[in-house]
Amino acid sequence: MSIKKNFFYNSILTLSKFIFPLLVFPYVTRVLGVNNIGLCNFYTSVINYFCLLAMMGVGNVGLREIAKSKHNKENLSQTYSSILTINLITTAISLFLLFALSFVVTKFRQNPVLMSIGAVQVFFNTFLIEWLYKGLEEFRYITIRTIGVNVLYTVLVFVLVRRSDDYITFFALSCLLVVVNALINLFHSRIYVHFSFRNLTLKPFIAPLLIIGLYSFLTSMYTSFNVMYLGFVCDDTEVGYYTTAIKMYGAVIAFYTAFTGVMMPRLSSLVGSGRKEEFDALIEKSFAILIAISIPLILYSESFAPQIIRLIAGQGYEGAITPMRLLVPLMLIIGYEQITVMQILMPLGKDRAMFTNAIIGATIGICLNLVLVPRFKSVGTSLVWIFSEIGVLISSQYFANKYIGLRFPYKSILKHTIWLLPIVFFNFMIAHIPISYIAQMILGLIITLCYTFMAEYFGVKNSFVKSYTDYYINKWKKTINRSL
Repeated sequence: MSIKKNFFYNSILTLSKFIFPLLVFPYVTRVLGVNNIGLCNFYTSVINYFCLLAMMGVGNVGLREIAKSKHNKENLSQTYSSILTINLITTAISLFLLFALSFVVTKFRQNPVLMSIGAVQVFFNTFLIEWLYKGLEEFRYITIRTIGVNVLYTVLVFVLVRRSDDYITFFALSCLLVVVNALINLFHSRIYVHFSFRNLTLKPFIAPLLIIGLYSFLTSMYTSFNVMYLGFVCDDTEVGYYTTAIKMYGAVIAFYTAFTGVMMPRLSSLVGSGRKEEFDALIEKSFAILIAISIPLILYSESFAPQIIRLIAGQGYEGAITPMRLLVPLMLIIGYEQITVMQILMPLGKDRAMFTNAIIGATIGICLNLVLVPRFKSVGTSLVWIFSEIGVLISSQYFANKYIGLRFPYKSILKHTIWLLPIVFFNFMIAHIPISYIAQMILGLIITLCYTFMAEYFGVKNSFVKSYTDYYINKWKKTINRSL
């Protein structure tokens, strides 16, 4: 399947991941309240940590190795069986640690029901095997399955979560989402592979899994660990503010992650066959897409942060506005990191460079967590994430320049920003028009999109925007000429 079709399906998938939370999150924030939302998000961060430990880099390494062996069915099944076997072992270790800490850590003992539900999620997370389908570039299947299960999840949330004390039900439904997806994936995988403990080749995968696993674990020290540490140091309300603030950011990064997920197996294949020119062309396209998407969204989100928080969470979440404004630039920072790490270092097999990035980010994250979070709470947690990602960006840029001569596109970013800055003025004026806050957001979004298109096409001449616009204009002209 072509990159365009894969990106189309992955974009629909990512859009669904934005639409369904947009339906569910405003509802549950109002029903459960900021304290119970914070409680659920705290235990979600804890469980995600153990899922991360159980996966130990399987997602990224599995995708890369499946992409390499997908043309040989025997090798494909052997690779799949070997990686899944290692994953089963790491999951058993993770579950053992989870149950042990449930008896030792006071905060974990306070809600054994949520911890038990979370343990079920850790177990079934092993059988999600998304890495198999992404490596095979089966994005159509992933999209259809995910949307179907999310429809069921959304209906169940509206039917079963009705009062503030239904937070356990809400947490259980989030776990059920993983369980159902895992069972469907496991059953469907028999079309492509068969699992067997015979002829396993574990050794070649252990080193990369350990390195990427440690990379993921260290990376979490300034991402998901922030939520857990905030819950320990402060209270569930501050966790509620912080996790609400990252909802908008998460949706945008998820969109760009969709593109990265499509590109990574294709880039790995190009590296393996030595097709450097095509590799460089795809990297250039990634930059063009990132800049066209991230900068206008950053400017829009900074302008309408109070309205966005009010829309997705309602009254009582004003404490999330400042953290959101601090985190919005991560759209560009992490988007650029995904290019250097997931589209350059990962396909090139530079696992040690990725590990170095993670050490730098984790060191900054741990140090700043200890200093900033007790004093500044959710705002401090936001600052920790920003500074950690900047450290990782500098490190990943160094390695990308070292291995393929990639220079940081500061001139391009500056040029785009200057052309797009009038968006701030337009949105400032719109925010002071005496209309409803939703009308302000819609009007601001329309102005932002229209102005961005004109600036990117006529002013900056963004290669991505121009190529796709010219393609569809020419296609439209040909259709008109044929009809005449």
